[in-house]
Amino acid sequence: MYSTRYDSPVGTLLLTAEDSGLTGIYMNREIPDQLHEHPVLQQTVLWLDAYFRGEKPPADIPLRPEGTAFRKQVWQLLMAIPYGESRSYGELARELAVMLGKENMSAQAVGQAVGSNPISILIPCHRCVGAKGQLTGYAGGIDKKIWLLRHEGQQGIKKLER
Repeated sequence: MYSTRYDSPVGTLLLTAEDSGLTGIYMNREIPDQLHEHPVLQQTVLWLDAYFRGEKPPADIPLRPEGTAFRKQVWQLLMAIPYGESRSYGELARELAVMLGKENMSAQAVGQAVGSNPISILIPCHRCVGAKGQLTGYAGGIDKKIWLLRHEGQQGIKKLER
């Protein structure tokens, strides 16, 4: 396991990777004393630099989040949410139900999968909102979710804050 720290506008992030790819971007985590550089972490730093400058991030980073097949399907749906847009947990649940050939899917189950996302920002769980557009929990804190949505030019964010 390799790890490094990244000082961002939303606080210090802990980046973790294995040889096969990026395993985590964590907010509000203690940073280990010993950090280990790796090319995947260097790619991730470049991606985050571009993202926080408001530019289109560079090349794809190999992602290797740990999770169940269900969680990984939800995380794929999160990655399909365009920059500057958001989706509700219910919308994601309906989309996943269609993908899986099911009549319906629990928005709560989707919400739990969203909340367990280990690669924040890159797998944009901050783009997921409540049924009426309200901001709901975010592992990094609602203030960071608001910052990320505003950074991406999310329309109506003031309405979401109320």
